[in-house]
Amino acid sequence: MKEPVFSGLRRHSFAALAALTIAPAAQAQSKITYYTWDGYDLPAFHQAYLKEHPAGLNISVFGDDDEALAKVKAGFHPDIAHPCVDKLPEWRAAGLLQPIDTSRIPNWDKIYPIFRNMPGVQADGKVWMVPWDWGNTSILYRTDLVKDPEQSWNLLWDKQYAGKIADIDATHDTWVAAALLVGVDPFNETPAEMKKVEEKLREQRPLVRMYTNDMTSVEQGLASGELVAAMAWNANYVDLVNEHVPVAFMHPKEKMITWACGMVILKNATNLDEVYDFINARLQDDAGEALVTNYSYGTASSEAYAKVPASVKEKFALPEDPATELQNTVVTSAFKDPKAVAKAYARVKEGG
Repeated sequence: MKEPVFSGLRRHSFAALAALTIAPAAQAQSKITYYTWDGYDLPAFHQAYLKEHPAGLNISVFGDDDEALAKVKAGFHPDIAHPCVDKLPEWRAAGLLQPIDTSRIPNWDKIYPIFRNMPGVQADGKVWMVPWDWGNTSILYRTDLVKDPEQSWNLLWDKQYAGKIADIDATHDTWVAAALLVGVDPFNETPAEMKKVEEKLREQRPLVRMYTNDMTSVEQGLASGELVAAMAWNANYVDLVNEHVPVAFMHPKEKMITWACGMVILKNATNLDEVYDFINARLQDDAGEALVTNYSYGTASSEAYAKVPASVKEKFALPEDPATELQNTVVTSAFKDPKAVAKAYARVKEGG
């Protein structure tokens, strides 16, 4: 999941709306609890649930997938959580989830097959996640400062831009991009292939100004010219275009990266009627349209996505037809050995 990037009045208006839905922990325990990314708690995403359940629900937020998993392992007990697909095997392995009954989700078949069939969403004959949101990771660059670059991830390895490059501080972005450049499957690497990826990242290390998850800093760096190219998401491109900064969102020949996240039901959830009411509300067309228009990311619902005007999709650097166009991207899934990847990536960042 990629955190939404807010600016100006939009940040404050969203925060005010969210405050209408987030219930204090001291309130009635009968309310279900939703655990989601910071910023993804907008009432616009579950209006149908609020109409049916005026008392609302409890919402708790996290900053990244690792934080979310650690908190639940430590004893936090939400009913529904919102991890990304690549982390799904870790939630299952920890015994935290219960399978999802898709017969209780009328819009299940309207979710694009590319998301329903992502590795881990369905496993052992059961469904473990309801995909909800997705987006792309690519290179965002200043078109006035980087003239006619090769459409390749190699731009982030170009020595002439040393000190003016930024990477997202996450293995499922930066490690994957390096793997694509050395021609290996990032999610099924042998130890020898992992060494190749690590060496590619080590080659890049002296050129990188920052490894960060603070995308506001990335946008500010690109706007000022402190950065000329950075790994980024659809929303960052939209924000800078709205600020009239001359940027482009690249389609690398090695392929863009596509991420997806969704809703899981925790093992200890008992009020399943309300849990499914909430999931179904999030799959309604108005919720999907609100996701696209507010955050510049895609909805997994084919019906909702079809209602978004083509001009809006183009503005947000989103494909007109995800069912076919996302086939030409690298869709993230779990690493074969996530601990080894994390250690290797940490070594590079530390200069080892």
